Amino acid sequence: QDGLKQCLAEFRQQLAWVERLDVTLGPVADPISQSASTSDAVDPENDFQREMSFYRQAQAAVLEALPRLRKLQIPTRRPDDYFAEMAKSDQQMQKIRQKLKSKQEAMERSEKAKQLRAMRKYGKKVQVEILQKRQKEKKNMLNAVKKYQKGLSDKLDFLDEEQTSSQGNKKGSASQRTKKGPNAKRRYKNQKFGFGGKKKGSKWNTKESFNDVSSFQSKVAHNKGPGKGGRGGKGGKKALNKRPGKRARQKMKNRAR
Repeated sequence: QDGLKQCLAEFRQQLAWVERLDVTLGPVADPISQSASTSDAVDPENDFQREMSFYRQAQAAVLEALPRLRKLQIPTRRPDDYFAEMAKSDQQMQKIRQKLKSKQEAMERSEKAKQLRAMRKYGKKVQVEILQKRQKEKKNMLNAVKKYQKGLSDKLDFLDEEQTSSQGNKKGSASQRTKKGPNAKRRYKNQKFGFGGKKKGSKWNTKESFNDVSSFQSKVAHNKGPGKGGRGGKGGKKALNKRPGKRARQKMKNRAR
């Protein structure tokens, strides 16, 4: 015991309370029962009772330390412009931010993929329903035709329904065409070549064109114009440069001998 007291006296430092900030209290009275909660009164096996005794003792120590700090003019509240340096570096926070962003993007991609799969399933379902409906209509029509052929039925209502449906489709397509109008390619061709019209017999003579002789030229009509024969035209050159016949060539040879 003497050795322990000697060691305690060696490393004990006589510091002010501001440097130590230690508060020692005894048992704290329970505000509800107004009785001192001694060690015998607190059941160590009861977790709630034991933690409440710790809480009351810590609260009483704070209530005793705050007035002493205020007497020493030591602030106990955090100022409004308090700046605390973060424990993690900016690089690490950037990595965390990038990781969170990549996770969010992955979740968005998975959600989009789920929506696309759901839309595809719905589209396939609608397509299957339409095919089943068409097959059912076709089957009903074939059964009605067979009954009519066998003489079991004398009604042709199915033909009327088919005609009305086809007419409705034609009307719908015609209305779509009229609403839509010609496309750009068709408009360009109409602008370049016109809008059609009568083609057959467009070059036939009429009474007015037959009687109109103002554009008649005799030289052109009788191949006497330029390029149609004569001395200055292509025809004259061809006639001059034309190869003589066989007899003429033989005569020329005989003369040369």
